[in-house]
Amino acid sequence: MALDVLLLTCLLVVGFLYASVGHGGASGYIAVFSLFNIAMPAYKPWVLVMNVIIASMAFLQFYRSGYFRWSLCWPFLLTSIPAAYIGSQWAVQTRWYNIFLGLALIFPVIRLIGLLPQERPKAEKVNLSLALLIGVFVGFASGMLNIGGGIFLSPVLIMLAWANAKESAAASALFIVFNSLAGLLGGKLSGYTATTSSYLWLFAALVGGALGAFLGSRYFQQKTIQYLLASVLAIASVKLIFFS
Repeated sequence: MALDVLLLTCLLVVGFLYASVGHGGASGYIAVFSLFNIAMPAYKPWVLVMNVIIASMAFLQFYRSGYFRWSLCWPFLLTSIPAAYIGSQWAVQTRWYNIFLGLALIFPVIRLIGLLPQERPKAEKVNLSLALLIGVFVGFASGMLNIGGGIFLSPVLIMLAWANAKESAAASALFIVFNSLAGLLGGKLSGYTATTSSYLWLFAALVGGALGAFLGSRYFQQKTIQYLLASVLAIASVKLIFFS
């Protein structure tokens, strides 16, 4: 019982932290399930369901706060959605899946602790050809790893000076919603059933996500949250790569 409560608390915290920066939290939820030694078949579809709902809440809050630009988002969606659908149909052995996801978690850790270039004061115009190409790679990786792809897209938008942090959060949130839906449609989910535990996972993530999306879009100075989230993801990354 104590472990169950701790698991739900971790999911709530991850939902809160991710939503506060415009993400759905799939990589964080997978990290939590990995730390609690829960097998992937038990949580795989629920990660994307949580991703869709929480990223939608984050998008709505950042949109209401005036940070969303459609021109920043549509080129990535155009190519990432079909790529995510295709990627979700690739069967990856559990060991290799853990390694790939562990390596993928390094990207948000690097970004969160501030090692990547920070946003520039003046935004550049989105390069359409490059954005379409990035959408293919990020979408395919998202589908294969059962995540929404925001952990890849956000740093790219900032590094290329196409968006500031809040604009990146708004665009990434919508990106995550559509790529997660594509992953759900493309994944083989017929063998999965809902359980009391899965509903509790969803509820905990939703409570955290709703609070994080509201506060993150309006009030937060996000340095402390970024460092805490980076610590969790770093631990999960090490476990996935070396101890799974």
